[in-house]
Parts: sequence; structure tokens; C-alpha cells
Amino acid sequence: MPDSSMSECWLSIGDLARETGASVRSIRHYDGHGLLTSSRASNGYRVFPATEAIVQVRQIQRLIAAGFSLAEIRSFPDCMLLIEGAMSCPETSEIQRKRLASIERQIADLERRRVRLRQMLAEGAAPPLD
Repeated sequence: MPDSSMSECWLSIGDLARETGASVRSIRHYDGHGLLTSSRASNGYRVFPATEAIVQVRQIQRLIAAGFSLAEIRSFPDCMLLIEGAMSCPETSEIQRKRLASIERQIADLERRRVRLRQMLAEGAAPPLD
């Protein structure tokens, strides 16, 4: 339970959701995976240290949007999770390069599939695509 004499401001899960745009369910999920620091208030509800939690949730959302799993994010050092807007740090550069290479392979595969489908449509009875 957070100490009320501490200067840190604590947020309820609903307040954290409003501040970050994340759903309450997502925040519970991140917390359950050990990505957030939470405590229990005297009423039993989760509370989060405001400054730290807002940054962490925003960073988690950015990393998920870049294609990282929660397990991968959990392995990232504080330089990626505690600095809002952190794009990279030496400890994460290699995994980011590998993720980019994987995405580029997927794009190349999709391009090949598109070419094949266009050829099939052009050779078949279907009207051509513009």
C-alpha cells in the first residue's frame, strides 16, 4: 500500500487509463506481465505511481505498435521503459534490427503474393485490376 506521506502522486487504474488512452483491461494486462509497478490502496484497488506509470504505459503502447510482444518488452532495460519517447538504447538495438529484418521479409513476401495474384487475375476470366 502506498505511503500517504510520500510525495509521489498515485493514480487509480481508471485515471491511468484516461491519462494514457490505454484501456483498463490493457493496463491490468501490462501489470500482470510485470511491466508496471503497482501497489494496493487501503480499499484493495490497484494504484500506480503517476509519473512513472504514465511513461511506462505510453512506451509499452509504442513498442507494441512497433511489433514487439509483451515478453520482449519485459526483457527491455529501463532505458526503453522509463524514458518517454525513447527510440532505442544500446541494449535493445539488436532486437530492434532483427524485428525490422523480419518485417521487411514479411513485406517482400506480401509483394510476391500480390504479383502472383495479379498475374492469376490477368490470365483468368476476372476483370483486370487498375
